[in-house]
Amino acid sequence: MPPRRRRQRRCCWPLLAALLVSCVACQAPPVPAAEPQWDGKDVFVRRSYVPEQCPRVVRSGDFVRYHYHGTFPDGRKFDSSYDRGSTFNVFVGKGQLIAGMDTALVGMCVNERRLVKIPPHLGYGSEGVSGVIPANSVLHFDVLLIDIWNTEDQIQIQTYYKPGNCTRTIQVSDFVRYHYNGTFLDGTLFDSSHNRMRTYDTYVGIGWLIPGMDKGLLGMCVGEKRIITVPPFLAYGEDGDGKEIPGQASLVFDVALLDLHNPKDGISVEKQYVPEPCERTSQVGDFLRYHYNGTLLDGTLFDSSYSRNHTYDTYIGKNYIIAGMDEGLLGVCIGEKRRITIPPHLGYGEEGTGKIPGSAVLVFDIHVIDFHNPSDSVAITTHYKPSNCSILSKKGDYLKYHYNASLLDGTVLESTFNLGKTYNTVLGFGQVVLGMDMGLTDMCVGERRTVIIPPHFGYGETGVEGEVPGSAVLVFDIELLDLVAGLPEGYMFIWHDDVSPNLFEEIDKDNNGEVLLQEFSDYIHEQVNSGKGKLAPGFDSEKIVKNMFSNQDRNGDGKITAEEFKLKDQESKGHDEL
Repeated sequence: MPPRRRRQRRCCWPLLAALLVSCVACQAPPVPAAEPQWDGKDVFVRRSYVPEQCPRVVRSGDFVRYHYHGTFPDGRKFDSSYDRGSTFNVFVGKGQLIAGMDTALVGMCVNERRLVKIPPHLGYGSEGVSGVIPANSVLHFDVLLIDIWNTEDQIQIQTYYKPGNCTRTIQVSDFVRYHYNGTFLDGTLFDSSHNRMRTYDTYVGIGWLIPGMDKGLLGMCVGEKRIITVPPFLAYGEDGDGKEIPGQASLVFDVALLDLHNPKDGISVEKQYVPEPCERTSQVGDFLRYHYNGTLLDGTLFDSSYSRNHTYDTYIGKNYIIAGMDEGLLGVCIGEKRRITIPPHLGYGEEGTGKIPGSAVLVFDIHVIDFHNPSDSVAITTHYKPSNCSILSKKGDYLKYHYNASLLDGTVLESTFNLGKTYNTVLGFGQVVLGMDMGLTDMCVGERRTVIIPPHFGYGETGVEGEVPGSAVLVFDIELLDLVAGLPEGYMFIWHDDVSPNLFEEIDKDNNGEVLLQEFSDYIHEQVNSGKGKLAPGFDSEKIVKNMFSNQDRNGDGKITAEEFKLKDQESKGHDEL
């Protein structure tokens, strides 16, 4: 047992067992065979091991925890803290130790090992300790210092990494997530969040932590790494925690801060790029398509639309997405890039989801591709209109035009210029998407306009696989090159001249009283070629003629008789149709 000043035997058991002491600490090295000459008048100290790092040494008044072997000069052991499985804990220089030990411990570093020889007059003198230490005994101690602190100590903070961008630091009542390794002063590990593969999550400054950590975490940035050394009276005190941490233990925490927020926080929005002009910003009820990278505050990526090569498409302001994104996506321009930081109570809360841990702050770097509202109509902007613009396109007209098609973010979809030919369509007959039919109406030859088509007038939610994304707003830059007037609505063929009163006889060239399909087709094409009649432009003429023939062949026997043959008499004489 460790020697003390009092003559009678005193209990010298340590306060609590020091657990997880390294094997090196538990096995004192053998004392060298050849010792320097010692006159026995004063304490002899030989430093058998001195650590490279020695930030602090024992001074009078310090509290120390140390292990020791106590032997007589002949090697007989009289006491050992190792045998009891606990350090010896005591103040130095306050009369709690024999005088020789008070002297021998001064100047020691944590993890230093000393061989100490104490003469009787600085040990237990002529009285000794009954049954343990004979009178006038020289005592040898092999001492290993485990811990040192002083009642005047405060926490010590050593920051060894601090990120360049530190927009916010920990304040009282903040909620934090951090990783740590917890060791004693001698480096013995007693706990590690890394080993549990889970951050430590807690409020700061409201008594959820030991006082030293409550104070030591204040002022940290996300990404910062610091070492916090806590004296026992700001940690677990005289009793320890009853498990891994013995009483009167100084604690060292190597902390890396991963996350930080306050329950009162709202979202924060950083606009990184705003296009000009920005004619419209998003509102509640709009449908957005956007790309994003989602990370935690420490930069850990948990999701990315880019990796899926597909935008995220959703309504905003209708609780389709987490509350923070619902709010953060309001007021954006098409093409805008912004960073939205969302506290957990507006994200995935205490539970988290998938790769997102509980109570995690989320950072979304978003790029808005397009948006529209279900109430939007086709938007038309005319860039050029010829001075002579008397004939305007209408339903049934056959149009030839060039176009460049793109998405709202400028992504090119297709161009007739690249194809080297115009696009031709009959207006109003569903040969193009409804939005294009609307965009081409009331246009004159030579006019140039931009037509913006929301998806419900375009290719809808499904889009066109490999060509047009689902729910995409389309932009067409159009130039109308030619217009062939169509027929009145409901007609596929009309006469320019008066209809012959002997029309059936003219068609029935062989005068057999029956008209076959070939006879009928030859006659109609003759009228068209001579300018007397006109087929609806832009349609398959053979299909039109066959349909006209079928309408007259009322009994379906493949021939038209005079009794079956009738003119369409609802229209004026100048537009009669078969």
